[in-house]
Amino acid sequence: MAMAKPCLECGREVRGRVDKKYCSDQCRTTYNNKLNSDGSNLMRNINNILRRNRRILASLNPDGKKKISKSRLLESGLKMNYFTNEFITTSGKVYRYCYEYGYTQIDEHTYYLVMRQDYID
Repeated sequence: MAMAKPCLECGREVRGRVDKKYCSDQCRTTYNNKLNSDGSNLMRNINNILRRNRRILASLNPDGKKKISKSRLLESGLKMNYFTNEFITTSGKVYRYCYEYGYTQIDEHTYYLVMRQDYID
């Protein structure tokens, strides 16, 4: 007979399937919510900025490609120092992305907004 395993959340005995880790759906949900929560105010604030930047870029670029003035980007509240990744083309052009929405500088006053399709597929 196999030994009883404790629930990862509350420590009570887990009954049922051999690979079961939690005694109830509530314990599973509580455990995963704790695991996936932002651990500190710094992380939470940065994640909120990234989500806001993504929303701004999505609202300014509904068709996937668009030229826009730097002043309009800044007025919208985009914080340009916060992005999820950077892509540099072979010609040296830098694209900064906030998840699937990105931008690159065309000149001092103009940016080009893009949307990466490979994130969606």
